[in-house]
Amino acid sequence: MIFASKTIKLKNGNSAILKSPAPEDAEELLRCIIQACGETDHLARYPEEWNMTVEQEETWIHRVNSSPSTLSILCYVNGKIAGNCELRLNTGIKSAHRATVAIALLREYWGLGIGSAMFEAMIQTAKDKGIEILELEYIDGNDRGKHLYEKYGFRTVSKLPNAYKLKEGSYQSSITMQKYL
Repeated sequence: MIFASKTIKLKNGNSAILKSPAPEDAEELLRCIIQACGETDHLARYPEEWNMTVEQEETWIHRVNSSPSTLSILCYVNGKIAGNCELRLNTGIKSAHRATVAIALLREYWGLGIGSAMFEAMIQTAKDKGIEILELEYIDGNDRGKHLYEKYGFRTVSKLPNAYKLKEGSYQSSITMQKYL
């Protein structure tokens, strides 16, 4: 799916652009996600787990943009990728009423309203596609994320204890939330 480019106003008065990724974004997008994974323990991977090549990322971008069931949106601030989000529609007959959302944002852009703008875009697209239930998973302890999700009407439906094990040996639970559209 392709997202029509949209300019948003940030809380600091600056502007940002939400748009679908293009193949020429592949290298910077990889750098962005690797950096985001290194800035928090609340994403599902460590930076070193991202071992895709730029060419593989370009292929992924082509696949996502041509997919009728996946939407990827990047946020650009001053020409730099600040984060990304993804809406993935289920395609099975029994689960096509559901879709999942995910988001990652570089720390320097937290608190500017980018996450809210991304969620609004994903929710509207899901509604337009006839989705009835949106789902997401987050790592317990991500209070900023939890606040954002609850702001948009997501409610906890399950908790999977010890779903993630950090390098230093501690465990974190996975929390699943849903929002009925």
